[in-house]
Amino acid sequence: MKSIEPAPREQRSLFGEILDWMLAPLLLLWPMSVVLTWLVAQGIANRPFDRELGEMARVLSKEVAVRETPDGRAQAVFKLPAAASEILRTDEADDVYYQVLGVRGEFISGDSALPVPTDEDRAPPGEVRFRDETLNNDAVRVAYLWVNVQDGITARAGVEAPLVQVAETLGKRSRLATEIIKGVILPQFVILPLAVLLVWLALARGIAPLNQLQQRIRNRDSSDLSPIDERQAPEEVSPLVRAINDLLARLDQSMSAQKHFLADAAHQLKTPLAGLRTQAELAQRQIGAGQHDPQALKKTLQQIARSSQSAAHMVNQLLAMARAENQEHAANQQPVNLARLATETVHDFVPRAIEKRIDLGYEGPSEAAGARNSQGPIVLGHALLLRELIRNLVDNALQYTPAGGTVTVRVIDDPFGQVVVLQVEDSGPGISAAERDQVFQPFYRSLGTNVDGSGLGLAIVREIAQQHRAEVTLEDANLRRRPGLTEHAQAPHGPGARFTLRLPAAPRVGPPTDGEGTS
Repeated sequence: MKSIEPAPREQRSLFGEILDWMLAPLLLLWPMSVVLTWLVAQGIANRPFDRELGEMARVLSKEVAVRETPDGRAQAVFKLPAAASEILRTDEADDVYYQVLGVRGEFISGDSALPVPTDEDRAPPGEVRFRDETLNNDAVRVAYLWVNVQDGITARAGVEAPLVQVAETLGKRSRLATEIIKGVILPQFVILPLAVLLVWLALARGIAPLNQLQQRIRNRDSSDLSPIDERQAPEEVSPLVRAINDLLARLDQSMSAQKHFLADAAHQLKTPLAGLRTQAELAQRQIGAGQHDPQALKKTLQQIARSSQSAAHMVNQLLAMARAENQEHAANQQPVNLARLATETVHDFVPRAIEKRIDLGYEGPSEAAGARNSQGPIVLGHALLLRELIRNLVDNALQYTPAGGTVTVRVIDDPFGQVVVLQVEDSGPGISAAERDQVFQPFYRSLGTNVDGSGLGLAIVREIAQQHRAEVTLEDANLRRRPGLTEHAQAPHGPGARFTLRLPAAPRVGPPTDGEGTS
């Protein structure tokens, strides 16, 4: 089933991102500011008109009197003065209503349709209160108060303080609130675009150093890997500049190493190629001179074959080194049976060991037998690279071990399941302590040996080991001569060399790969 790849993420602009985050709150707060301004304007418009309305209610309350009738009952009396009547009728913008209720809540004067305040709105006598009501389908503002009367009268049963209410429609208030809002909001229509423009200009000026940094990097020569001056970049961008400088330093180091490696590789390839050319020219001269000595021609052809074999081996080692340095393999690791890789590699080198009369052996679990678990000694790694590592160690041991010597490949499984140990030891001349760090460098060969080689085998071993988070150690093998093995061959034995590789053991998550299954 074909997998559906996710759509590529759209590239986002830092300038647009910051501008959005700055303008979005501004545009969101602007309508909220309009609403709050409206509410505040309503409160401001109500205050002067409420004071005037409350004063009218106090004037009318002074015209209310409570008297005692001949039969001993309390009765409220109200007479609207001519001056007060004029006040109620002089407002041309709004309608003004009033109402007076007696000590028993009876209607005395004014507009009977004006609603009476509820018990929750009741206030002490003489205190003016305000509320919003609806009268004749018009919204009105009402000022009301209960009139102070003699205590002896209001103390009687069923007798209350008279109520005076004055109501006014909201025309003047609405117009004043509208004027206030216009005075506040209209300037904002000029200020808001100006603020957006200033934000745009400020942001463009703030990002300008990034554009300058971009131009400095773009104008650099491709070979210029010198660090960027952090002082020429904004403080907020300094971590990014430091990261780029760190990358440039690593690139410089990597490119220098590659240039050195290519120079060494070219130098090393000159020798077999020069030998090929020399031997080919020699064969041409022999044939051109009419020499028909088969032995001489055979010897020349053998030299050509050896030189081509050396060149091919060098090329193969260079390819193996490039494959070992490929970081993609580090992310493509699977469980690998190290014992199976070791036994298969030993089998591949048996013909060569027999040809050189070297005792090549394997010690350790046979694939799964005797291992820590039923699957054998399992490590997490890349099977092809691990096979290349073992091949290079065995090839190196066979090259430097004289006839009649021994080479042993050993796999040791940790009973605690922490590591798996691989050892390759030989009975050759060994490597001095002073050279043990240098033999892992590319194209280095031990001094005092006449063995042909590329000098890349141990460098490949170290590179593969580093990719598998493994530790490689080199020490003397200190092997004793095995009785009956080399008495007739009289092979010299040195301290030998033992390469030990400690690989982290893999958890049991599934069946291991078998060598060539991963590439």
